[in-house]
Amino acid sequence: MKTLRLLAASLLLAAFSLPVIAATQDAGEQKPLPGEKRLSRAEITEQDCLECHGQNGFAVPLGENGTPPYRNLHVDGSTLHASVHGGYDCLDCHADIEQLPHRKDLETVDCVSCHIKQGEGAAPERTPWLHSDSMDIVIQTKQYTHSVHAQKKGAKNNASCADCHTAHYVFPSDDPRATTYKLNAPETCGQCHEKALEEYRHSIHGASLKTPWKGESATCTDCHSAHQIAEAGALSAHRVITEECGSCHSKEVRSYKATTHGQLAWLGDKDVAQCKDCHDPHNTHKVDDPLSLVSEEQRLETCRKCHEDAGPDFIHFRAHADVGDFQRNPELWWLGRVMIGIIILTLIFFYTHSMLWFWREMKSRPYEWVTVDGKRFRVRAKRIRHNSGKAFRRFSWQWRLNHWALALSVLTLVLTGMVVMFPDTGWAMAIIDFFGGPRGFGIIHRSAAVVFLFAVFGHGAAVIWKLARDKNFDWFGPDSLLPRKKDWEDMKAQFKWFFGKGEAPRFDRWTYWEKFDYWAVYWGAFVIGLSGLILWFSPFFSRFLPGWVFNLATMAHGLEAFLAVMTLFVVHFFNNHFRPSKFPLDRVMFTGRWDLEEFKEERPEHYERLKASGELDKYIQEPPSKQFETVSYALGFTLLGIGLFLLTLVIIGFFHRGLV
Repeated sequence: MKTLRLLAASLLLAAFSLPVIAATQDAGEQKPLPGEKRLSRAEITEQDCLECHGQNGFAVPLGENGTPPYRNLHVDGSTLHASVHGGYDCLDCHADIEQLPHRKDLETVDCVSCHIKQGEGAAPERTPWLHSDSMDIVIQTKQYTHSVHAQKKGAKNNASCADCHTAHYVFPSDDPRATTYKLNAPETCGQCHEKALEEYRHSIHGASLKTPWKGESATCTDCHSAHQIAEAGALSAHRVITEECGSCHSKEVRSYKATTHGQLAWLGDKDVAQCKDCHDPHNTHKVDDPLSLVSEEQRLETCRKCHEDAGPDFIHFRAHADVGDFQRNPELWWLGRVMIGIIILTLIFFYTHSMLWFWREMKSRPYEWVTVDGKRFRVRAKRIRHNSGKAFRRFSWQWRLNHWALALSVLTLVLTGMVVMFPDTGWAMAIIDFFGGPRGFGIIHRSAAVVFLFAVFGHGAAVIWKLARDKNFDWFGPDSLLPRKKDWEDMKAQFKWFFGKGEAPRFDRWTYWEKFDYWAVYWGAFVIGLSGLILWFSPFFSRFLPGWVFNLATMAHGLEAFLAVMTLFVVHFFNNHFRPSKFPLDRVMFTGRWDLEEFKEERPEHYERLKASGELDKYIQEPPSKQFETVSYALGFTLLGIGLFLLTLVIIGFFHRGLV
């Protein structure tokens, strides 16, 4: 009896040992077991595969000479059939199997190529879930190929498709059975990222998983995305994570992007604060938790990681500067309302002024008859082009040089500044990449700012110095750029002329709209210059200014710059170049001279005043040469073209994200 028991135990042990024996054969072609038939690829069925892989405990030893650990090769056929791959045969994925028994050293299944092909032309009867989201599958798969996981293909600790989705039990991500399901993701990712998982479990996000009645919380894929995983510290990773944070914290992300931190970080500046620097990427806590990096107990030290000399009041900086929240940001709320009001009123007035001027000039232009192919047509006459053979010197070379300094510096400031104001637009990211990142961009912006401020205030100082020595100069006379009563009378007469209620005003040396342009530059230089200096030298000012001042400076800087763009490249361009009587270009600022008849028409009172005093002849010169005019046209159209191009980018940015 004892012998029979030993014989039966030996037979059972041998039966259960057959799969393991088969799995421990030497590499190369697998030898069939005694009595086993070799099958060709055409003869292999799923049941043939499951005869081995369907056995519980089927595994292959990974140690030397068949020692542990073991690689599990068991496949649950029923679970596989319920997965998204249930409509496929084993050989659809394991394409290099030519016969059974198969080789040990099978190639790794190419999920990427298969998914791209299936996504582009999936058979709906086999994979209805795949077919319905085919484009999404292609996008997700291609995103994975550019991720850090795929870029490090072959690395020991890299994640392949099967590491996250498993090899055979792939379910849609919204299915609780999926390893990539929202609540399962931390454990799946934690297989490789053990430290991050441990920190996450103690964070506010991880703790919420244990208290689902409080509402869903963020898991790994909510912050890092599923397939756009970039290397830690990479710009693409920062952008993806910031956008993913916005899925839950949309208000906070939008307000963060309105700060200098958010603007520069989005463009790739690694020295400014990102979400992770203030909130700790995996060990995030509530704001009122003493463990939080932004709690009252730790906020100053957190700020001092970057702003080493920051004073105690610097903690009042609004890291999420929501201009619409009066309770939390009263200073920003008031400044935003005032500046937006100024922008709206200014643009309404001067855009209306320009449209009425255009309409009136077109209506006032006489008709003429033209003949085309024997037919006569009544059309508006072309504008008169004066050619009297004499020129009036309107601007000296010093004025023109100063204008060039202003024009070039302003164009540079607009290009570099609006990239920062609208950082998440496609054109802004393309421009910043072209220039090699925000560091060099910042140097260019500040250099242009220095030129601009010297051109504005240096010009003002020179004018005051010159006029102060002229004891007879009338500061409110016709040669002064200070506003005077006649400007108000001229503006009223101009509007009456717009509506056909009176004659056009007779202008002297300076018109009311020219004085607006002139003094608007000083206003803009003061606001933009002061706020820019506060931001530029923030390490110094942060020692004694409260943090919210830097929020005000950022807002004032951007809004005033926007107003400058929308008036300079629209109103100023129209007044001087695009109104019908000047179109397409007024060259006076490039040549410094007007045709004498044009001067007489544009500034009749100035002409008559100079003629009556006998001073007119001092200003009469030869007209510019043809070559000089050609160069002036080329330079003028270049500046106008660049200005209109920048205006287009700013308008795109405005409609993309608004102003605040």
